[in-house]
Amino acid sequence: MEEHPSKPKDDHFLDNSLRPSTWDEYIGQDTIKKNVRILLQAASERDHPAEHLLFHGPPGLGKTTFAHLIAKETGRQLKSTSGPAIEKVGDLASILTNLSPGDILFIDEIHRLNKMIEEVLYPAMESGMLDIIIGKGPSARTIQLDLPPFTLVAATTRIALLSSPLRSRFSGGVFRLEFYSEKEVAEILRRSARVLGITITEDGIAEIARRSRFTPRTANYFLKRCRDYAQVHKTPLDKDTVVKALSLLGVDELGLNESDRRILSVIIEKFNGGPVGLNTLAAATSEEEATIEEVIEPYLIQSGLLERTLRGRTVTKKAYEHLDFDIPENLFS
Repeated sequence: MEEHPSKPKDDHFLDNSLRPSTWDEYIGQDTIKKNVRILLQAASERDHPAEHLLFHGPPGLGKTTFAHLIAKETGRQLKSTSGPAIEKVGDLASILTNLSPGDILFIDEIHRLNKMIEEVLYPAMESGMLDIIIGKGPSARTIQLDLPPFTLVAATTRIALLSSPLRSRFSGGVFRLEFYSEKEVAEILRRSARVLGITITEDGIAEIARRSRFTPRTANYFLKRCRDYAQVHKTPLDKDTVVKALSLLGVDELGLNESDRRILSVIIEKFNGGPVGLNTLAAATSEEEATIEEVIEPYLIQSGLLERTLRGRTVTKKAYEHLDFDIPENLFS
């Protein structure tokens, strides 16, 4: 069992304390870590800022954590914003001109940047110049500002929505974060339990890891909710308690929640197992298309419950069996 530390941290600081502060504490994504560390070390030895980096993949896999680690490991200041927060060219100009030499600028959800703002970002990334147009019509003029050298670290869950010119300017590399293994998630949970002062059995950790959707953010969320359940019901935090707590949250043995099961059930019951298009599926389930594509689908596909074909989404035999639906004859023959 994991031991209590001398003093648990206050809940106010939990999310930050769970974020790894060194490369050694960052579990998983080994290939990306090696590449990024080499890039940072080489840039440091040349006394240059690191080249721009782009991380993409499903939510909760550690894209933001990479930005924080890069800033800490290089001893640079991290300035964070997001694509939707930059509404005008002036917003971007304000952010860029307030950077200090060597700063790390992190832009989350960069695929949601306005195209006009994106074009202003190109020369800033390539040559460290900011072109601002003042005035309109014949009297308009361009002012060119020199920017301090900086490193742009960006994250997106939908890399397909990034324009090719923007992707090509991430000269440091474009890295896809993959889902974690159960073993890696279990290791993350052990660390989180130590940080939070939670005593949990090994079979409890294994059960959370098995239902965590291969995602650290989800695993840590489940750990805290199971802790709450054990505290209120005055029970040890073991496998039995984890099963009860997660069942109360509507999470089944494969880690599926109500939304996941509804998506699969609708495809089976209304569309004979598929194929069905994304627009039709979103309308039939009252879910946003982006939610289905970015949040729900990746795990269902990873789990072998759903397939994405040219004609649409199709459920698998495993989905029929998991949801206890009768499998039509000759459907999977």
